[in-house]
Amino acid sequence: MSVNTSELLQAARLNRDCFCIGADLAALGAWLREDLARRGYDWSVVETHPHLFSELAVFVSRRHVERMQHLISALESAVANPGYVATVLAQAPPIARIAPAQRGVFFGYDFHIGQDDPAAERDPQLIEINTNAGGALLNVELGRAQRACCKEVEHLLTGPGDVNTLEADIVAMFRNEWRLARGAAPLGHVAIVDDDPAAQYLYPEFLLFARLFEMHGLRATIVDAAALEWDGAALRHEGRRIDLVYNRVTDFYLEEPRHAALRAAYLADAAVLTPHPRAHALYADKRNLALLTDADRLRQWGVPQDVIDGLLAGIPVTRVVEAADAESLWARRKGLFFKPACGFGSRGSYRGDKLTRKVFAEILAGQYVAQAMVPPGERLAREGDVPRSLKLDLRNYVYDGRVQLVAARLYQGQTTNFRTAGGGFAPVFYPPA
Repeated sequence: MSVNTSELLQAARLNRDCFCIGADLAALGAWLREDLARRGYDWSVVETHPHLFSELAVFVSRRHVERMQHLISALESAVANPGYVATVLAQAPPIARIAPAQRGVFFGYDFHIGQDDPAAERDPQLIEINTNAGGALLNVELGRAQRACCKEVEHLLTGPGDVNTLEADIVAMFRNEWRLARGAAPLGHVAIVDDDPAAQYLYPEFLLFARLFEMHGLRATIVDAAALEWDGAALRHEGRRIDLVYNRVTDFYLEEPRHAALRAAYLADAAVLTPHPRAHALYADKRNLALLTDADRLRQWGVPQDVIDGLLAGIPVTRVVEAADAESLWARRKGLFFKPACGFGSRGSYRGDKLTRKVFAEILAGQYVAQAMVPPGERLAREGDVPRSLKLDLRNYVYDGRVQLVAARLYQGQTTNFRTAGGGFAPVFYPPA
């Protein structure tokens, strides 16, 4: 048995049998309450968001961790190809053709590792990319609460990393975005921007970001995008100039009227926006996955064969849905997953085996892709002595092609959610190098 196979089998066994390492949610709740109290909030996040964090840990092999990074590197290489860039931008709104210097923070590369025989050593499969992936700082905080009662497991496995180091890395990432765009000019005011942020499920994370920025000497404001002001020279909130916008808005091309001030400031390069429309066009539009799994097109663009091989090994075959292919798609629907090209958070996504004719007609009329079905991984939970299966996916938080943190999401149902008892964000552990 190879080392790789042994590690894969070990990870599968631990996901099935190990319950002695995980999160102390009571301790996590206390730490979060203390953090938020510094900003004047008396809030027990673990109580108000009972399915945000899981007590379970998820185990993967180091090979899987390395193969995910390999695929991310291959994709970065393909995205830099001029033929790819020209093709993608030709179908994107004009705002995506602006090429800002900043890279974009918190790309989320979401993978399934499958439930089939671990000995098959199949690569993790990239199911989608998000360019404003939430949850990174929450997962850093989750790292504070890890516990283990099994010394063998505790010493064998590498966890999420030192919390203070990860927090410093996050701040350094935002400062680097500013440096790329503005050089040596001082960064003063960061705005964390979303639509009605206090109503967002991950609003507690916005509060944690504000506290983190303030701890590092920056002014931080959480702002409803509709409350931003454009005075023709600067982006402001309540009269204060904003230097950098941490963009959590899901109107990726800033087309809605309530985003007019943010759009005007971006077009005038009056504020540093991260992530930005071009990042979404190049990475997160799901039609791109069809390009990245089209070997003939990649070869025509001159993408190296080893990069093509890496993409084909790590991305399920994806095709743009065309009305002309309706009969074939319906016949093959049970092996496909349908996703809106510019969707997010699994909204509007459908398993083919659950489709009705009515929904299928809506898919044909919209902008959708059909992706080969890849089953999620599996983590067993226990309710007393009764085992219960949870699905899992792996999210790599990535900046400039480098993985900062790997986290898992545990759930039941068609897609990831924060409504599953025992589910939510979970730390990922893997053998040391």
